[in-house]
Amino acid sequence: MNKPALLLINLGTPNSPSYFDVFKYLREFLMDGRVIDVPSLFRFILVTLIICPIRSFSSSKIYKELWDLSGGVSPLLKNTEELTNKLNAKQNKYDVHFAMRYQKPSIKKALEVIKKSNPSELVVLPLFPHYASATSGSVFEDLTKKISRAWVIPSFRYISQYYDHPSFIDAWIDAARNYNHQDYDKVIFSYHGLPNSQVNKVYDDNLCDGKNCEHEVNAENYYCYKSAVYETSKLIAEKLSLPSDKYEVTFQSRLTNNWLEPFSDEVLKGYPEQGIKKVLVFSPAFTADCLETVIEIGAEYKELFIEAGGQTLDYVPSLNFSDAWVQAIIDIVDKK
Repeated sequence: MNKPALLLINLGTPNSPSYFDVFKYLREFLMDGRVIDVPSLFRFILVTLIICPIRSFSSSKIYKELWDLSGGVSPLLKNTEELTNKLNAKQNKYDVHFAMRYQKPSIKKALEVIKKSNPSELVVLPLFPHYASATSGSVFEDLTKKISRAWVIPSFRYISQYYDHPSFIDAWIDAARNYNHQDYDKVIFSYHGLPNSQVNKVYDDNLCDGKNCEHEVNAENYYCYKSAVYETSKLIAEKLSLPSDKYEVTFQSRLTNNWLEPFSDEVLKGYPEQGIKKVLVFSPAFTADCLETVIEIGAEYKELFIEAGGQTLDYVPSLNFSDAWVQAIIDIVDKK
């Protein structure tokens, strides 16, 4: 029997830090109706005529800084490619491929390559541990549109989230092995934020408030991003023997103030006056280092914290292509 194929899908990255490549990437990303969920005409005007022309200038400078720190390449692309190579070397059950939701290598190209091997099954693992419509939902919509155009459609399995899988949690414990949390006053779990409106849409009554997401995962909030990230944080904290008052869940990368709170930058700015001078930051929503981890947390938040009177801000690197993460993916896909 033909081998099954495993397709890893990450968010994407500009092809280069140039203004035009960043513009192209941002336009494709922000024109996604699951990312900015407003009427299409308004989204086109907002993205193409306002956001991209202005933001591409500042973003291209930041991407240039990121590229320079990573040897002249995108760390997201490099880490995802290396992860794929290590998975192919580690196991022989699946032919492993990777693609990006936006830009290159595209999902379309990856499917064309996979089709040539005529796999017995296609297993798709988005590299987003926590379900959100703007990430895993968007990947599923785009992927299934492309698959549905083929004459032959293989058996198909889509893994929409795995935020509480024991091997995923263990991979983060391994990533933090060089940091002694007892040396820090506080541990922050900083997740990419989402608009409150998108979180609310998970529920029949369009309201996340009152669903106890900070304290438990239940049948109603199982696919709520907020409940999932709090659960991941609790599981990592338990493995590290962190008491509940030693860590905090925060949200970064907001575009407006109508996003999930508390905001990572504001929390960090307020810590020094509370006597919290040494902070360790995890960002478990990002399985590969990227602009949001290397620059936003590792540079911008660190500078903000020090200027506010803090002494130390250390960032636990993402899982990238660690051996523990490779094994975790194998366990997740094989349902171990």
